[in-house]
Amino acid sequence: MDTRELADLAIDIAREAGELARRRRGEGVAIAATKSALADIVTEADREVELLIRDRIATARPDDGFLGEESGAERGASGLTWVVDPIDGTVNYAYGIPHYAVSIAVVEGEPDPQAWDALVGVVYSPAVDELFQARAGEGAWLAAHRLQVLEPTDAGALLATGFGYDPATHAGDLARLGRIMPVARDIRRAGAASLDLAYVAAGRLDGYVERGLQPWDHAAGALLVREAGGEVTGMPGERPGRTMTIAASPALHSRLAERVFHES
Repeated sequence: MDTRELADLAIDIAREAGELARRRRGEGVAIAATKSALADIVTEADREVELLIRDRIATARPDDGFLGEESGAERGASGLTWVVDPIDGTVNYAYGIPHYAVSIAVVEGEPDPQAWDALVGVVYSPAVDELFQARAGEGAWLAAHRLQVLEPTDAGALLATGFGYDPATHAGDLARLGRIMPVARDIRRAGAASLDLAYVAAGRLDGYVERGLQPWDHAAGALLVREAGGEVTGMPGERPGRTMTIAASPALHSRLAERVFHES
């Protein structure tokens, strides 16, 4: 399948959606609801931006399916599904921290991260106007610059992670962080999984580890990492998912996985 047309459409939609998000942030943010926990919020802008994306996809490709953070899933007839996080990093967005992104992926097959094949991934950061894109088999790019994951130096790996909204999971997350610290130069916790993955692809981070990601959190970013020469997995033998996501260069990935899954 020629993915260029899909990528061009995803890029156009991501830029339009990102501009809407940026404009709404300037006008002020209204919290619409909480989801899994008090800290897990959705803004009116999340819903508005996802509606824009969904409408644009439905107009251009009415036979495709859709899986979005705010409006759920809808199967299509084409075998393709658009996996969308309208504003990844909603808490950052609500607080005025300019580290959030529009994440759009197009996948083929069952709309399940353990079964699909990602064809296109786009992560757009409106606050700094950076757009990361990848097509299966065609590499990952930031503008005209082809991305390549990096191996850490002897000083250690610059790693990113995140923590779930459920306080009951924090002790396990912190224990896991303690196990990976011996290979780390330092840790970043920036609050937007799609950008963490894009930064691994771009060599701005050496690796990323987090439990609890939803499909729309990693669908686009995981393709960026793989197309930049990295590895992205979940639990042993699985793809990234709710239970675990590990992204890094192949050598560092092995070292991280060993520490993540061996508690002694």
